Amino acid sequence: MPETIPRPPKWVDTLLRWALFLAVAIAAAFTAFADAATARPSTPQEKAASARHTYYTGGVHNDKQCKPPTKCVYRRAAGEPSDPLYPKWWTSEWTMYRVFANYDKFPPPYASPPEGLTAADYQVSYGASYYDDAYVPADRDGRGAMMEHYEKFCLPIFPMENNFTCSFVSLGNKAYFLRYADRPAGTPECCQFSLHNHAPRRDFIKHLPYNAEQSAHLGGSVQAYSREVGPQKILFGYAFNKEATKDAGQPKEPAYRHPQSFFFSGYPLSPPNAPIVSQNYTNFRAERPDPAKTWAQVARMCTPNPGWCCLFSGDCPAPKAGLGATAPAMSLAPEWSQLTPDK
Repeated sequence: MPETIPRPPKWVDTLLRWALFLAVAIAAAFTAFADAATARPSTPQEKAASARHTYYTGGVHNDKQCKPPTKCVYRRAAGEPSDPLYPKWWTSEWTMYRVFANYDKFPPPYASPPEGLTAADYQVSYGASYYDDAYVPADRDGRGAMMEHYEKFCLPIFPMENNFTCSFVSLGNKAYFLRYADRPAGTPECCQFSLHNHAPRRDFIKHLPYNAEQSAHLGGSVQAYSREVGPQKILFGYAFNKEATKDAGQPKEPAYRHPQSFFFSGYPLSPPNAPIVSQNYTNFRAERPDPAKTWAQVARMCTPNPGWCCLFSGDCPAPKAGLGATAPAMSLAPEWSQLTPDK
């Protein structure tokens, strides 16, 4: 006769049932969050809000006013360098310089610290960026993930005080704005920045023209790609090291041109008084970010369908209390939310 297998104790059976119940509950919670996040604007009001929060980026973060896509691609002329390419994933710390004096005499890209400027011309703060081109969000709305974390001083492109910690997280096509314990009173931990703001693609630099003059900075050690966008002449640029070097985290992989800095126009009036900003990368490496320390924050800090961010002055015509609408009712200087293609 076959051997009889002894039945496990009742407490083991109960424990297994509870484990199964918890697994199903957790899966359902994440599915509900993904389903809610997948919901698309359906009413005229929702569509209008989504449109207000879809910003022209010249093809870098979305395809607004870039159809066909070639409309926002710059072909390299003879003698210009080929386009550098992001690794498929990477991590980097950076030092941010908010330059408010003498930037007309000493424009970016900058060394670290900026040559020609003095400590009285800029403020220094710090942060880090995390990137994964292979990431696919739970709702499968787009691909790619990126988190930019600003420690103690947030990205100074909005017409408001920026002396708080913040993060921008793009998960597929959706982007979220996170605040932390030092956030302004009455503002939420999380708000929806845009439904159309994916991480830059690995070949994003094709959306910027090569700038020979800026490439002569820093002793000709960099290759700069930038443009002044629209009638506002808002600067948006990247510099890559001219020489390809091995990666600190992947020494067996082929050498590549590492990013040197991201430089741009901030909001020029006070606050935050940021005519020019430069994020200078340090220890850029092809290290895959840990989701638990980066984009998993969205699931922890955001409710399904979080409220819209009210960061630019035109984002929320009638903002609700508690959303952090500290921007003025009227824009007094050019803003990134007003960017339009060159005519």
